[in-house]
Amino acid sequence: MIVTGIVLGPYVLDVIDASILNISSDLRRIALIIILMRAGLSLDLNDLKKVGRPAVSMCFVPACFEIGGMILLAPKLLGISILDAAIMGTVIAAVSPAVIVPKMLKLMEEGYGVKKSIPQMILAGASVDDVFVIVMFTAFTGLAQGDQVSAVDFINIPISIAVGALAGFLIGFLSAEYFKKIHIRDTSKVIILVCVSFLLVTFASVIPFASLIAVMTMGIALQQKRKNVAKRLSAKFNKLWVGAEVMLFVLVGATVDIRYAVSAGVVSIVLIFAVLVFRMLGVFLCLLKTKLTMKERMFCVIAYMPKATVQAAIGGVPLAMGLSCGNIVLTVAVTAILITAPLGAFLIEATYKKWLGRQTEILSR
Repeated sequence: MIVTGIVLGPYVLDVIDASILNISSDLRRIALIIILMRAGLSLDLNDLKKVGRPAVSMCFVPACFEIGGMILLAPKLLGISILDAAIMGTVIAAVSPAVIVPKMLKLMEEGYGVKKSIPQMILAGASVDDVFVIVMFTAFTGLAQGDQVSAVDFINIPISIAVGALAGFLIGFLSAEYFKKIHIRDTSKVIILVCVSFLLVTFASVIPFASLIAVMTMGIALQQKRKNVAKRLSAKFNKLWVGAEVMLFVLVGATVDIRYAVSAGVVSIVLIFAVLVFRMLGVFLCLLKTKLTMKERMFCVIAYMPKATVQAAIGGVPLAMGLSCGNIVLTVAVTAILITAPLGAFLIEATYKKWLGRQTEILSR
């Protein structure tokens, strides 16, 4: 799908209408809302509580390791400043919920890793990881433009996540009560949830909070209150995802300027794999003193590899800001998408049946 987007996009054949490209980011956001709502409806909060500390640390530790790796290596390999390397690190460090969430939902449906809450932990971590990285990106680009960055900017990270989660849970519980008293078709419920999700994302531009986390926690709250309804709605969102997935990844591909990827050279590719090693170390650190086997830990490392949506969304921002690192950041972001998205997705598919235990009773429910 990504390759299709590249070929059909403005940098190769240029057959995708300009009006679609103009609203590409909005369309990608709609697709993300659909898959995150589906994730929330499938995610049992009790399973997540069993994981505890590792689930929380997975939200930010691997990203910090990757940003740190970029700060250490990029100045030497690419000849850029430490601040430019930090900006590049925040662009590259985000994992892709668009790639990870559908894969983890598939594992949950088939019962792989569910007993130890592995897919649930990765689901939650990947969603919060993006919020953390984007806030860090905003802080570093502000510094590059000469803005003052205070401790308040970093305090806002947990506040944004907490407000988003609370808003989502509140709306989810209210929705559950509404659906209990007012009997309407499941299709109408899906439309209501999607509309409320759009409103949450819109309000986030006025009152800063993690809107995509609010969308997922809204689904979690509904799942806690009305499990049977959540199961039916999850199936509906699964059908919506069939079309949304194509839209999301083709449009991600359309944002990729293949000329930048070609110009990246071996050094950029080496850098991407090198910082992935730092990320792997971060994931292993999060999983210390857990009951996971080495194969299960290796699966978590692989699952935290894919990058796509955030890189496509913010990879070109430094260039648009006129920062000196703009071109090289975009080049590395594009290369990271082309390498890690297909490789991560392929490795998840190739390993989950071999490395994760299967809870067969999931299948009989």
